[in-house]
Amino acid sequence: QVQLVESGGGLVQPGGSLRLSCTAPGFTLDYYFISWFRQAPGKDREAVSCISAHDGNIYYADSVKGRFTGSRDNAKNTVYLQMNSLRPEDTAVYYCATDLNRSNCPGLVPRTWHTNWGQGTEVTVSS
Repeated sequence: QVQLVESGGGLVQPGGSLRLSCTAPGFTLDYYFISWFRQAPGKDREAVSCISAHDGNIYYADSVKGRFTGSRDNAKNTVYLQMNSLRPEDTAVYYCATDLNRSNCPGLVPRTWHTNWGQGTEVTVSS
């Protein structure tokens, strides 16, 4: 079973930045898209970004466009979500996920498409 592992969450003040990382020990992520989701307390899990493996496309939710940037470093087997200009409403547990049957994102990918998930990393934006 492929297990994704997120890291990089924490407490940050409004306007601050964090970089989340997603990796998979013992498994190569190069060939698969990676989605980032988040779930705030009492809310549904929502798609934040989808980062393709091969076609160079990266998609973002409207709520994070211009503030969040997805990237991948295949040499480090890691996918990143750089989060700038953070707002209190960005507070959530952030998850990375993938579908081991697909390489590229057609857009933001529905939660039900994903076959493997990480355990999540908590992001709190508060003064």
